[in-house]
Amino acid sequence: MKTVCLYFQVHQPFRFRRYRFFDIGNDHYYFDDYTNESILNKIAANCYLPANKLLLKLITQHKGTFKVALSITGVAMEQFKLYAPEVLDSFRALAATGQVEFLAETYAHSLVALKDEDAFRQQVAMHSDMVEEFFGQKPLVFRNTELIYSDHIGDMVARMGFKAMLTEGAKHILGWKSPNFLYCNAINPRLKVLLKNYKLSDDIAFRFGDKGWHEWPLTSTKFARWLNDLDKKEEVVNLFMDYETFGEHQKKESGIFEFLEYLPKEILKHKSLKFGTPSEVASRLQVVAPVNVPNPVSWADEERDLTAWLGNEMQQEAFDKLYAQLPKMNRCADSKLLKDWNYLQCSDHFYYMCTKFFSDGDVHAYFNPYETPYEAFINYMNVLSDFAIRLNAAVPFSSEEKEIANLSGILEERDLKIKKLEEEVQKLRSRKRTTAAKRTVKKEGVVSKTKEKSQKGSAKMKSKK
Repeated sequence: MKTVCLYFQVHQPFRFRRYRFFDIGNDHYYFDDYTNESILNKIAANCYLPANKLLLKLITQHKGTFKVALSITGVAMEQFKLYAPEVLDSFRALAATGQVEFLAETYAHSLVALKDEDAFRQQVAMHSDMVEEFFGQKPLVFRNTELIYSDHIGDMVARMGFKAMLTEGAKHILGWKSPNFLYCNAINPRLKVLLKNYKLSDDIAFRFGDKGWHEWPLTSTKFARWLNDLDKKEEVVNLFMDYETFGEHQKKESGIFEFLEYLPKEILKHKSLKFGTPSEVASRLQVVAPVNVPNPVSWADEERDLTAWLGNEMQQEAFDKLYAQLPKMNRCADSKLLKDWNYLQCSDHFYYMCTKFFSDGDVHAYFNPYETPYEAFINYMNVLSDFAIRLNAAVPFSSEEKEIANLSGILEERDLKIKKLEEEVQKLRSRKRTTAAKRTVKKEGVVSKTKEKSQKGSAKMKSKK
């Protein structure tokens, strides 16, 4: 029997206002409250409230046979409390059914797993505590930001005590293997790994409303048939997508809610199919093999890698400067700075700086408050500069940090001197080559004239003879 595992991601960042260079050091409030509230209420009306209402109806209707999993970021939960408490109540109602599993992730939907294990652990613990407070569940399964995963990240997650983790079933890590089995981490086999079936997931998330798609229109009957027609030996189909697929990415007019409403019924018509949560999949199925992921993968774009967030120099500079503040943040007790620190880490800020185009361009433009990636970079760096000033004032340099800063200054000065000297050496070499070339040309000219005279002299001697 094949298990269908439905998982939805819920996230909205705190977006920054236009923060000018002249605001640095003068104005310490970074957020566009109007935009944040407007966008959240719009998505709540289009997606969260109607989708939650429908899920509650389906769970009640199917009496324990229909199950889903959700992960809601800490910053999204904060916005629900601020702007739309009725949304939080509707998620609580789903939790009360016992048919919805809530997963852990990083509190700020951040990329911290790529940078520092201790900070990663802190964010995950902070998020797990919030999930337990709001929904009464202690998460057992982990879902990293944007499904980012590697062998190393999986090992860290296993050591935190999670029994399973979700990630992308990317072709370049699976090769000929199918994502429709349960795998384990290559370093720490105790961690089970559920791989997204990106083909079937994206049929719903991205292609559902595309009238140019050769399978349009996609009906729940057709989709259930596709699931049933998969190889009988395969054991699980992981359908992972943004919750905003329902009503926001795919508009209500596309028929997406009708698709979701009839999907459980059509799937359960097939005796070979049933629904299960990630925890149930990890407990019931046997691991078939370790999945080797030496370099991080994600569910973003065609490459399924990190280039959506760290693919250009702007993103890398912003990322490095942000986490250069980490040693001081570890000694910071200021609640306002800690809150801003979380919001600064949201991966969305780096996503807005992406310079990708072509097939992924529309995705990167979605809910992007900036006209260009360069504008996003400048705005973020201005905010980060002011944050660093506040942090330096709140957490003075220790004697060790002062020494490091002095040594760094000396090294930087030395590097500049070396660079200048190298440039002077290059200039001197260039001049030497130019002078040598001129001498060669001049010498060749003299030799040429001497040959010419010699030839003329020989010609005259012959004519006399």
